[in-house]
Amino acid sequence: MADQNNPANTGADATFEPAVPLKAEAGDVSFEPADTITDAATDTPRTTKETIKNEAGKLGAQAADKARSFAGDGKTKASGAINEFARMMEDAAGQVDEKLGEQYGQYARSAAQSLGGFANQLDAKDIDELVEDVRGFVRKSPAIAIGTAAALGFVLARVVKAGVEPVDTATTTPAA
Repeated sequence: MADQNNPANTGADATFEPAVPLKAEAGDVSFEPADTITDAATDTPRTTKETIKNEAGKLGAQAADKARSFAGDGKTKASGAINEFARMMEDAAGQVDEKLGEQYGQYARSAAQSLGGFANQLDAKDIDELVEDVRGFVRKSPAIAIGTAAALGFVLARVVKAGVEPVDTATTTPAA
């Protein structure tokens, strides 16, 4: 028979008791389980998943606001540039009249008026309306939209590449 006082006895009825009882000290910090967090503002428990989701939502909203701000600045700059180009075309129309004839000067004036009208439409719309216009255009003409995006991507890549490449002064400086 097994001796119940024998420490080697590991039967099913054996229990573990620590040699020294564990006590919480006055300065101990208690931690909550990782699956629940108490919201300090409302004292309601939240799961970690909810916390991450809420924080991601806040970051997403901040990113959307920043993108909207950048888009608004870009819209303002683009419409200003288009208006400036339209004024230049209008000014050049007189020279076109003299050199090529009034018919071609009228083409330049018409193009300048069209560009000015486009710039005014661009100024009048907010970002959400412009986004909806672009979505509608893509739905109606996906091939043109893809071609335009590819062309813009190519142009942007060339501009970035031209800005990144160092200029070789040995080949660009004329020989004396």
